[in-house]
Amino acid sequence: MMKKITFESKKQMQSSALYLLALILIFISWQGLTRDYINHQLSGNTLAVRTSDGIVEINALNQSAFEVHYQPIGFKQLPSFAIDTVSTSNNKDERNLTVVDSAKALTLSSKFLVAIINKSPFNIRYTKPNGEYIAAEELGLFTQQPQAVIPKVTVKTDVIKLPVDNEVIEVKDLNVEPPIEFTLGFRFKLQPQEKIVGGGQRVLGMDRRGQKMPLYNRAHYGYEDQSNQMYYGLSAIMSSNKYIIVFDNSANGELDIAHDEADILQFSAVGGRTSYLIIAGDSYPKLIENLVDVTGKQPLPPRWSLGNIASRFGYHSEQEARAVVQKYHDEDFPLDAIVFDLYWFGPDIKGHMGNLNWDKIAFPTSVAMIKDFKAQGVNTIMITEPFILTSSSQWQSAVENSALMKNAQGQPEKFDFYFGNTGLVDVFDEKSQDWFWQYYQQLAEQGVAGWWGDLGEPEVHPANGLHNFAGGKVTGDEVHNAYGHKWAEMVFKRLQKFQPETRPFILMRSGFIGSQRYGMVPWTGDVSRSWGGFKPQVELALQMSVLGLSYIHSDLGGFAGDGPIDKELYIRWLQYGVFQPVYRPHAQENAKPEPIFHDTETKDILREYVKLRYQLMPYIYSLSIENSLTGMPIMRPMFFEDESKLDLIDEKDSYFYGDALLVAPVTEQGARSVEVNLPTGVWFNFWNDKRYLGNQKVTIAAPLDQTPVLVRGGAFIPMVEAVQSTKDYNTKNLTLHYYADTSVKSSSALMYNDDGKDPNSLANSDYEKLTFNAEQQGNNLSLNLQQAGDFSGMPASRKLSVVIHHYGDNSAKIKVNNKAIKLVANQQQFTDHSIAAWYDSSANQLQIKAEWNKTVNITIN
Repeated sequence: MMKKITFESKKQMQSSALYLLALILIFISWQGLTRDYINHQLSGNTLAVRTSDGIVEINALNQSAFEVHYQPIGFKQLPSFAIDTVSTSNNKDERNLTVVDSAKALTLSSKFLVAIINKSPFNIRYTKPNGEYIAAEELGLFTQQPQAVIPKVTVKTDVIKLPVDNEVIEVKDLNVEPPIEFTLGFRFKLQPQEKIVGGGQRVLGMDRRGQKMPLYNRAHYGYEDQSNQMYYGLSAIMSSNKYIIVFDNSANGELDIAHDEADILQFSAVGGRTSYLIIAGDSYPKLIENLVDVTGKQPLPPRWSLGNIASRFGYHSEQEARAVVQKYHDEDFPLDAIVFDLYWFGPDIKGHMGNLNWDKIAFPTSVAMIKDFKAQGVNTIMITEPFILTSSSQWQSAVENSALMKNAQGQPEKFDFYFGNTGLVDVFDEKSQDWFWQYYQQLAEQGVAGWWGDLGEPEVHPANGLHNFAGGKVTGDEVHNAYGHKWAEMVFKRLQKFQPETRPFILMRSGFIGSQRYGMVPWTGDVSRSWGGFKPQVELALQMSVLGLSYIHSDLGGFAGDGPIDKELYIRWLQYGVFQPVYRPHAQENAKPEPIFHDTETKDILREYVKLRYQLMPYIYSLSIENSLTGMPIMRPMFFEDESKLDLIDEKDSYFYGDALLVAPVTEQGARSVEVNLPTGVWFNFWNDKRYLGNQKVTIAAPLDQTPVLVRGGAFIPMVEAVQSTKDYNTKNLTLHYYADTSVKSSSALMYNDDGKDPNSLANSDYEKLTFNAEQQGNNLSLNLQQAGDFSGMPASRKLSVVIHHYGDNSAKIKVNNKAIKLVANQQQFTDHSIAAWYDSSANQLQIKAEWNKTVNITIN
């Protein structure tokens, strides 16, 4: 029987046909779906429920996070990529799970999360222990066996035939691609008022509700202010209702956040693990902490990696690299590292990838160069890619050692891409890792300090090529989104064994939920060197940061572009970079991204910003330690400030850098001011101390040498003098800025410090914690500063300078540790004393010098 449908327009035909395709896919997926409860058993932290189509395990990973693993009969299961099995197995926190069995439901309760399991039809709803609703499955897992997927659409010149049951629907004059054959997925209900962030790197706005996103990590060269698919898609969402759902599945898939169906969240994939994590929390920071507690905390990076990094595509020779490092010194720009892009192993862009050894013609004394750089405080970072070209010097070795992805016949899967004919390293296979690692070890022995994994989506990944993993074969499509994750894991774990006293630094362009536990430092890819490319960088960073990947950063100045560098754009982008987790200008070789090669005005402006980065290092490094301890992002969204205001979730142009600083980058060409929605409280312009009342939109002046940065009233910001590299970093002389305001009755802050290189400093408590407290009543201000903890090389005492901003009384009575201090008359007298006070009337600042051992009490009346 042929049922014909007539459409009035081609547009109507297209939308209707695509809708029919979606309906058919859902129809076939759910045909015959029955899942009913049979029995259950609670063992330790896991509730196993036997159902009519298999086992469902609910594993309490902590008191606020459950892993829900559906295991339908006949479906291949892969290991979890998201869960940090080491930290969860070492977690001795007793879950104290209880199960209540009734005729219609099971109720599984931990301290902070409850799962109510409806027996028939089977689905799960989540609440807090007080009964407050969190989230619910709409259907839970849906599956279809591969042979049951929708047949590929028959496409002719003007006819498309869609088989539905025993009928055929004919649509004329339409040319559409067949849908991806998803074989499994999950469906959840969304409440009407919920806002949703998540999905990883996309340029879609902060609230991702109403979007449908491919879950297939893919390069987007030269992107600007819109992108639905990029380098680092994350199969996870965070809701304004204070829960996170992680779909622990690495396969080619799709995330639909109420796009096709109102109030439905749907994850779909072509295969992979049929599990998800649900995580609850009473606040956004606590929610993130609960997330990284089960997916892994970011290990501390080496402190040098937070300094200025020289990078471009690329340095062609040792002579060129040495000249660049020398010019940084000559131009008085601090520098901590230099990155070698692909020319270190070959003279041309194409044909050499996979050599994995120095080009001795261009780099005749590479080991000596690395050593010389290190003596100057400049660390060496090397790029590697997972592609071994058939024309490379290592191709035969890779083949002989079975290091490459295979085809169905067991031979290396070869294919063409931009750089040449190639194979792909099988990072999922231990023996392949052994082969790949030998080249990393050789470079590490030469003194290389940092690692850059590029093209690791992978940029080209044969869908049906085969990896050896988990005791069997898996296709490229099944594990595509975890390729960079496994690559980072290989480098991280093997470096830990080879250099146990060193903190790995691993730049990686692609990964998965939980990749942060392997020291992953992602960046936002090959962004256009344009205002359109600059504008979404805050959004991209925030979307990654709230899901655990806090070190996301951009190629400062922009990467992709044929034209000359736009001076204004370049300055604005590098100003913003000071308030990113990583400071790394980078661009194609037709543009020089290093500030030392720009005109005098540009250099003079940016020199002060790079030095500011080093002056702020006590503050920045404390954010790194806080992130490693709790998962708290370094760049924080505005909606953290007032969780009751859902509209703040849409804010994508400003953010908090730590707790004290609010940053609003200038992303419009020619702009000399920026409008900022200030949160409640009092705020001060970082550059001139101008005071603003919060809870309103204000206009902040932004001349070319100033990017808008505001300081929270009551904030403490520790700073030091700028140094040439962090090799010379020390906090013996510490300047503590306090932003006083009579409206702020009390405030506090923490500064962390360690030796900057010990990978076990946090685990072994080899660090110090400096606590700053302020109490103010009228014009009476008291500051209490406490030092606790120790580490090898810690300053025995400190020379402390306290700068109290917005303090308008030059007749104050000041005591330091109960000893009265007189105000000196001028700055010279202040400089000549080790303990003194001076009122700077031009800046409206009170400055106090003191010695700090364990405790300093300052009272100002």
